[in-house]
Amino acid sequence: MNWLANLSKTYDDHSKVVGQFEMKKNGKEYALIPISHTTQTAHIEIHLDGDGNIVKADVVDKNDGSTIIPCTEAAASRTSAPVPYPLFDKLMYVAGDYTSYCGEVKGTPYQDYLAQLKAWCDSPFSHPKVQSVLNYVSSGTLIADLIDRGVLHQDNRGKLLEKWAAGSVDQESRKPDIFNVIASDQSGAFVRFAVNIPGEPESRLWRDTSVQQSFIQFYEMSLQDKDICFVTGDYLPVADKHASRIRHSGDKSKLISANDSSGFTYRGRFRNSREAAVVSYEVSQKGHNALKWLIDKQGTTIDGKVFLVWASTNLNMPEPQEDTFSLWGDDEEDSFTNGDSTHKEFALKIRKAIQGYRYDGDYKSLHEVTIMTLDAATPGRMSIMYYRNLDQNAYLDRIAAWHESCYWLHRYRKNKNDKFISFIGAPATKDIAFAAYGQRVSDKIVKGLMERMLPCIIDQQPIPLDIVRSVIHRASNPVGMEPWEWEKTLSITCALVNKEEGYGVALNLEATDRSYLFGRMLAIADVLERSALGKEEKRATNAIRYMNAFAQRPGRTWSIIQSNLQPYQARMGTGARYYNSLLDEVGAKLQIEDYTDKPLTGLYLLGFYSQRNDLYTSKKEKDTAVAALEDNDENQLNEQGDN
Repeated sequence: MNWLANLSKTYDDHSKVVGQFEMKKNGKEYALIPISHTTQTAHIEIHLDGDGNIVKADVVDKNDGSTIIPCTEAAASRTSAPVPYPLFDKLMYVAGDYTSYCGEVKGTPYQDYLAQLKAWCDSPFSHPKVQSVLNYVSSGTLIADLIDRGVLHQDNRGKLLEKWAAGSVDQESRKPDIFNVIASDQSGAFVRFAVNIPGEPESRLWRDTSVQQSFIQFYEMSLQDKDICFVTGDYLPVADKHASRIRHSGDKSKLISANDSSGFTYRGRFRNSREAAVVSYEVSQKGHNALKWLIDKQGTTIDGKVFLVWASTNLNMPEPQEDTFSLWGDDEEDSFTNGDSTHKEFALKIRKAIQGYRYDGDYKSLHEVTIMTLDAATPGRMSIMYYRNLDQNAYLDRIAAWHESCYWLHRYRKNKNDKFISFIGAPATKDIAFAAYGQRVSDKIVKGLMERMLPCIIDQQPIPLDIVRSVIHRASNPVGMEPWEWEKTLSITCALVNKEEGYGVALNLEATDRSYLFGRMLAIADVLERSALGKEEKRATNAIRYMNAFAQRPGRTWSIIQSNLQPYQARMGTGARYYNSLLDEVGAKLQIEDYTDKPLTGLYLLGFYSQRNDLYTSKKEKDTAVAALEDNDENQLNEQGDN
């Protein structure tokens, strides 16, 4: 129950923002919900006066539909059985004339809704604005009122129109607003209320804290069943049913549930659910509401799987699935593009960036960081797939270690001006999935790889060998990809290989590993041919076309590449001298026994990338070297002439 205790503490630490709406990047609102409440997406908003008379009604905009609603345990767990919410609900609950326009329903949802609302209004914790709602819904004319105001629409039989088709109501009219916000037919519309009293500000009941507190106090009266809470150790009212709608408003999956009460009860292990665990109502509400809020605020969701990182007070923690670029501010985004010459400075900047997360204004205040992933195998059951709770300093140290070790030079990210820039650092785990399995890989595969990478980052485990092999294989097949995709795959592959090898981005002139040297030779051949072809010619070089075969049989394939280079060496003339001398220099480092067809390791990609990067970024040095070679040749000719 550690996860529930952490979430409950997070709720208490942020109690000041309970009920306050925040805006997502997509324009939708979310909030830390009060206990005994949940959220639903409203489609219709009805305004009443203090006596319960309808003033106006509107269709709710999609981005404004998120609504905090009072909720009982039974309503939070409702499925097909009609159990009403206490204040806001669907038409079948709040409309007394529902059967007249939509047909018969199972049970007595409207009567149950009225009885529950009346019990609230008759309690010591009644609220005058809730009484206004009771007065109105008791009239039983809600759907008729909405039809009169053009919010809902009838067909030619006098029933609610099931779906919109051009010409079904009025050939010239536009599509009604209600059909733009609701996925099902009109009978499934969700209704919320506002009460307008002269001389008082408009009361949107779903944001009225006095209404929320009124229901919390009313509902607490009904919580009489108490037991020892496994989370707090206190004797408190118990929750027998727990919240759903954790990931979004339509999510029916639960983290805690117990409905195996018939037949082979609880698989023969328990007589009832409380022998397994007892969670108090307050802790369950706080924990689940905090989890919903955190997911909306900073969770990453891939195909239903949620990746979440937070500390109880300092919510803003670096996420393990993000790349190093996400650590930099806008003023730092153009830094560190010069390879290992700046790696020491790069490592210091990583630590400086991480240091900003260590304290939240109080240098004596250190907290624990929670890493959690959630997924649902079925529509009703959700599981915690990965859970770790670490000291904040330990977590940040491991994040820093990951970014400092699994790094390479990447050129696939864009800055705030939508321009591609270079950055040195670790790739995002989602990008690793694309590098390993291609851009068209399913979200199911992506989320699985992202979860498998978490122990590599958080627990400093080795990267799974099948992932490394897959990225090496794809990086060795550039012909099967677009140039931009291959360049991205190549740099990500180099980052994963470099984590184990530790060579770095800068060209290692002292390396004698055969794979690294063969990779350097392949890069020189690629740059030489590309220089001979010129900027106009876009076709792949021989080095790129033979790259996969070269990785499998380097000795035989290099002979083919070398022979195919000769026309380009001849075309460049003296311009090829620098590349030829560099090929001779690298080839001389290979031992005779290394020049075989034994397959290369992933290290050849590091040699290829570093050598190619060095050739492209050191043009001035190369030109100087070419000039020196020409001067040396001229001096030798002069000496021969003198002799």
